[in-house]
Amino acid sequence: MLTEAGSGGPPGTSMFDTQVGFALRRWCAPVLDLDAHAEPDAYLARRAELGAAEVNRRFLAAAGLEALCVDTGYTPRALLDPPALGRLAGARAHEIVRLETVAEQVLSDGVDPHRFADEVRARLAARASEAAGAKSIAAYRAGLELSGVRPSEAEVTGAAGILLRQEELRVCDDILHRFLVWSAVDLGLPVQFHVGYGDADVDLRRGDPLLLISLLRAMDAAGAPALLLHNYPFHRQAGYLAQVLPNVYVDVGLATHNLGHRAPALIAELLELAPFGKVLYSSDAFGLAELYHLGALLFRRGLAGLLASGVEDGAWTSADAERVAGLVASGNARRVYRV
Repeated sequence: MLTEAGSGGPPGTSMFDTQVGFALRRWCAPVLDLDAHAEPDAYLARRAELGAAEVNRRFLAAAGLEALCVDTGYTPRALLDPPALGRLAGARAHEIVRLETVAEQVLSDGVDPHRFADEVRARLAARASEAAGAKSIAAYRAGLELSGVRPSEAEVTGAAGILLRQEELRVCDDILHRFLVWSAVDLGLPVQFHVGYGDADVDLRRGDPLLLISLLRAMDAAGAPALLLHNYPFHRQAGYLAQVLPNVYVDVGLATHNLGHRAPALIAELLELAPFGKVLYSSDAFGLAELYHLGALLFRRGLAGLLASGVEDGAWTSADAERVAGLVASGNARRVYRV
């Protein structure tokens, strides 16, 4: 779980010999009362000695989070729910509803394709009052080249019928992805899009955010915020979209901890074009409590270093730097998610 590779690599190699592996030994070992750069075997032994509950508590607390927005749609194994994560972090926790999961649950419950659209909208509406936003994983399924045109009811019914006849109920149809996004937009929910870097299931060739521009423009006309998540290696394209489209917001979560020592370069490149009022912090931490801590720490260090260098060069004042840090770390998220 340390990297997106999903495995330990071939014999004779270790995922500790990566940027994130070295970052973990440098920054996570002290949280477990070890010296910085503790060897992997010592780290794993200490982690096992403390036990999962204590390890989780330490790293979630060390992350210094005030609120969490948690995608609850991916549950291949037992995971803590948002309230449990919030208790560990001493923070408020809000759900992000994964759109494709809602659609798949509707069909798995045996809902007729002619009732599919209404049932999806009803279930989303029931969760919208408590949720902070919705999320699309079209990048993993159909790619990001989605039209901005709303699909008709007949198109949605037809696509649902086709999916229902498949062996696996897995939304991977352009029509259904667009229907789900517009259903969330109609409820006033900010919509997140996974972009770029992810695990081996994603076809990175179809994950460039520039492919989304038709849908993003249509969402802008509807007054709907769109949040482009992760974005590596397309973070400069994402920064461009955030500059030219009023409704687009960006982050480099997931990539931050994976880049480790190189995270400051990633953050600086995102901020070449992206307006400071359109950039958010995120981690996309999953499975390992260390990733919550690493994501937060490496992002703080990268952003602080960039802002400090600007003060030193006279690009902005220390008061400007402090204000921008507040926007990126908290203020922009409060505004977009209304939390």
